[in-house]
Order: sequence, then structure tokens, then C-alpha cells
Amino acid sequence: MTTTARAAVLALPDGPFELRDIEIEDPRPDEVLVRMVATGICATDAHVRSRRMATPLPVVLGHEGAGVVERVGSAVTSVEPGDHVVLSYHSCGRCKPCVSSHPAYCDDLWAANFAGARLDGSNGLHVAEGVEPHGHFFGQSSFSTHALAHRRNTIRVPRDLPLDVLAPLGCGLQTGAGAVLKALAVPAGASFAVFGVGVVGLAAVMAARVAGATTVVAVDVDGGRLELARALGATHLVDPVRVEDLTAALRAVEERGLEYILDTSGRAENLDAGVGALAARGKFGFVAFHEGAGAVVDAGRLTLGQSLQGIIQGDAVSSLLINDLARLYRAGRFPIDRLLSFYDFADIDAAFEDAGSGRVTKAVLRFTSPG
Repeated sequence: MTTTARAAVLALPDGPFELRDIEIEDPRPDEVLVRMVATGICATDAHVRSRRMATPLPVVLGHEGAGVVERVGSAVTSVEPGDHVVLSYHSCGRCKPCVSSHPAYCDDLWAANFAGARLDGSNGLHVAEGVEPHGHFFGQSSFSTHALAHRRNTIRVPRDLPLDVLAPLGCGLQTGAGAVLKALAVPAGASFAVFGVGVVGLAAVMAARVAGATTVVAVDVDGGRLELARALGATHLVDPVRVEDLTAALRAVEERGLEYILDTSGRAENLDAGVGALAARGKFGFVAFHEGAGAVVDAGRLTLGQSLQGIIQGDAVSSLLINDLARLYRAGRFPIDRLLSFYDFADIDAAFEDAGSGRVTKAVLRFTSPG
């Protein structure tokens, strides 16, 4: 048995998305078929499109899906048909990081999320004619009216909350919030700064306020984003273009230095400035530096107990953090909706263009419900 779905297929580097009919296999014992309601567009999708990441083409991307469960495999007990769910990153569930509650650092991270196939190498997406698109991107491929997910990355969420608002929790918002609340574990009363206030950085600002940080510094060159950061809880704003010395500007906020810093920008100069602004025993977390970025630091500058920490997906256990953030959203303490701009699924190319140009903070695609 298969399900017919309409998917946005990326066939060429930097090419347009082609809306095509595909056939999706019935769920295997550990899989879940989800009718999509919405899916966010994330920088990682754009990186694959531009070939900064080597997921094979053609492919159905999308990894911030949210929808309603239609069918479940025989071994699935965590969700059932009719449940509202958010889809997140995938992991093997067996390796040492997975079984020690750090699945974001799964030994099979690449194969589970970027290979365009199940972990056994098979593909549950098919077409009647032409080259079959790769699927299972982040264990979901949610740029489609239906997604075949796994029980480990399918998170049941409250039915009274809008799925189109919750969708970005699956990656970008989880990454920023988890970096603060879990990976760095910013405590109440701490000082915190974030370089880059796109969606990940803004999620970090909101999470820092939730954590009780008393100093929250937002660093960015976009004045509009800085003002949004202020509205969401930043106590200080710094535009690197307007200061002669970024390290000095940060130390002017906290003379002894900042206790926690997060970089979401991937700019090498921010590593240099951030390390210079760290307090003794301060922690510098980063989510965006890639191999070849030229981000290096003299180890002698970390002799006062400072540390650097690479962070993936906020080190989050998605089934826990996504529901924590959903509850905070309901309580008005994590206002996701202020970051979002909505597009019809058919307008996916325009949504990518607006997200890439910075015209919107977070683009979310909505699907028209069948029937």
C-alpha cells in the first residue's frame, strides 16, 4: 500500500523546486505517516540547495514539519492516528550518545539526516516515471503533503496549539533555545550574549530570559532584528559596524566579561571577539562554524578556565524540549509567532528567496488540507 503525495523536489543545484506527485510507502513497523499541516524553511535546506552540504539530488528536503498522524507501524506506541505532532532530527537510538540522552551527537548523524535514505539505505519515496527523489531528509522530508517519519523523531504536541506555529520548533528554534537551556545551561542571574539574531539567535534571546539571565546582549548588523531582540528580552544591543572594538563594546556591558556567549553567525571575527569578551570560566558555544571557515583561536586566551563548545540541535532531546517550548509559548513566555511569516506550499521558491534575503525572519509553508 502506498500514499500519493505532492512534493517539492529539488533536482538541480540552486534550482527551483518542482512540485511532483510521489508515492510514499506504507510505514514500516517503526515508522509514522504524517499528513503535513506546515513546515518551516531552515538554513540547512538552503545549504543543501546551494550544495554546501552533499545530500544527493534529486531530493525532497524539509525538516521542520508539523502535522497529523495518519498511520503508524506495528511497533509504534508513542503516537497514534489523529495525534498532532512536530517532526525533528533523526538518530539511530543505539549508539553511546543516543542512549546517554545526547542523540544530537549520534554516531550515525550524517546517515540518519543527510544521506537521503533510511539508515538501511532504502528509500520510501517513489515516482511513476523518471528519477526517484531521495527522501528521509532528517528522517522526514517534510516538503511534501505527507511525510514518512520515524517514531524517534515524531513528537506528540498539544492539540490546542497551532501546528503552523509549532513547526519551526523541530530545528531552528530548538537549536537556539536548547543551546541556552541545555548545552550551555545558562543559570539564573548570568550574563549572556548571542552573535547573530536570526531565528536561532532570537530563540536564544527568549530562552535566556526564560532561564533568568539578567544581562542578555544581542549582537547583529541588522537594526530591525536588534529591535526585535530587544522586544523579546535583550537588555543590550550591539551593532559591530557602529563600534571600533567589538570586544571592548561587550566588556563595556560587563566589565569582568560575559559568562556565556553563543555564536549563530559562523563569522570568524566573532569567535575572536567573543573569546576576548569571556569572563573567567566563561563558555563560548557555537552552532554555525563549518570546516574551512577560518575560525581559529589561540589556546593561550583560554587559560582562565574558559571553554569552547560546538553545539548541534541545542543538544536537545526533542521529545522533551519541544513540549517544554510549546508550554512556554502557551504561557506567553516564548512568543514564536512574532518570528514567523507564512506562505502557501506552492510558493516555496518565493519563501526561500525571502528567507535568504533576510526579508523575513522565519518562513513557514502551509499545506492545504485534502478534502
